[in-house]
Amino acid sequence: MRKRLLPVVVSIIGLVLAGCAGTKIDSTTPEEVQAITEEAYIFSFPILDSYKMLFAMALYPESGAYEAPPNVLKNKSELLGPDYTLIVRPNNDTLYSAAWLDLRAEPMVLSVPAVPLDRYYSFQLIDLYTHNFAYVGSRATGPEAGNYLITGPEWSGEAPEGIIAVIPCETAFATALARTAVFGPEDVPKVVAIQEQFAVTPMSAFAGTEPPPTAAAPQLLPYNPEQARSAGFVAFVNAFLPYLGQHPSETEMWQRFAAIGIGGDFDLENLDPEIRAAMDAGVAAALEKVEAEGANMGSRQNGWMLTEPSFGTREAMQGRTLRRAGAAYFGLWGNDLEEAYYPEASADADGEVLDASKHDYVVRFEADELPPVKSFWSLSMYNLPQQVFIHNPVNRYTIGDRTQGVVYGKDGSLTVYLQHESPGKTKESNWLPAPDGLFSLQMRCYWPEPERLDPLYVPPAVKKVE
Repeated sequence: MRKRLLPVVVSIIGLVLAGCAGTKIDSTTPEEVQAITEEAYIFSFPILDSYKMLFAMALYPESGAYEAPPNVLKNKSELLGPDYTLIVRPNNDTLYSAAWLDLRAEPMVLSVPAVPLDRYYSFQLIDLYTHNFAYVGSRATGPEAGNYLITGPEWSGEAPEGIIAVIPCETAFATALARTAVFGPEDVPKVVAIQEQFAVTPMSAFAGTEPPPTAAAPQLLPYNPEQARSAGFVAFVNAFLPYLGQHPSETEMWQRFAAIGIGGDFDLENLDPEIRAAMDAGVAAALEKVEAEGANMGSRQNGWMLTEPSFGTREAMQGRTLRRAGAAYFGLWGNDLEEAYYPEASADADGEVLDASKHDYVVRFEADELPPVKSFWSLSMYNLPQQVFIHNPVNRYTIGDRTQGVVYGKDGSLTVYLQHESPGKTKESNWLPAPDGLFSLQMRCYWPEPERLDPLYVPPAVKKVE
């Protein structure tokens, strides 16, 4: 999904910014302040998104995006369609399950049932830095049932009996985000039955032991999107620091950030006007770079943007601060490339924008050009600029290797018709209806074949029908 995965609708709430004037800021030149602020904001951009999502999804029931309190798994039981407009480029392939894990008091046990290999599923585990620190699912752990112990940075001990693996997380909170494949609307009840067997359980409850004292409620300031795009972002970072921890490789970086009040006292209202202006300028410069990076997440070939590795573990993302920020802007909580590959097309073979009010199009996959996956692939249609599904007479929003009735050629090729009006009854099985205007395509390749990721698989170009 582009630009925002699960964006939230949060009321603008007044902030109470505690602390006294930051003497370190006052003793630093405006030029130095602007440069440090730019660096700090780029590094903090994904962290601010984590802050927003934790606050809105698990801590503030009035947010408009509230799901459940921490350590409660919430399952979604409906496929997203054209009436869903909260997020851009929604997924019509899987049902979601999600939980925010509070790992401060004790570890949490993630339990999954046996899921046949022909039914793709994955639990993506994401820390507050937006590192994908582990996966549980078809690709990563196989089809067998299992219990996985997810531990926080302060935990030490032995796993209870019945645990398959211990998965450490470097932050005090984590997101567990599951996707379970759906083979069409009639298949939803089967997926719901699988979801009902997913569970997150405190380690003490799983082991039948005395629970530890409950952790205090997180002390987070109410999220304010305008404040987060200004010098005031420091207040959010400071409120989050107790839950982030500090990786040894980033000690010197955090020491530099102290010059603008990160990790110390910060009083936005009493900043010297010149210093505050320098910080706001640093934030603006950082946002410009982040947005540019988010719009250029890979190379373009055949009219497709081939998304390069932009999400992963701390080791995979180490030193790639701007890419990590751009990836969060492009699509928060995106998958590792090994888990899912997302080519995107908004232009045809001639380099012209896709516009179904002017042309009909086809994309033809020769037998050896079909998306190389171990699980499944799909092609989704979105209108522009809204980037959501559209109502259409056949109620089809994606097409792929699981689409019932799709017709392949005798040579194994597949032709998909991309147009506003029906291509005719004999071709409707392969029709992905387009809006009467601009559109964009998103391919999703779940569990792609490893050998087709380097170099990246290039889908065939979208061509005008002559």
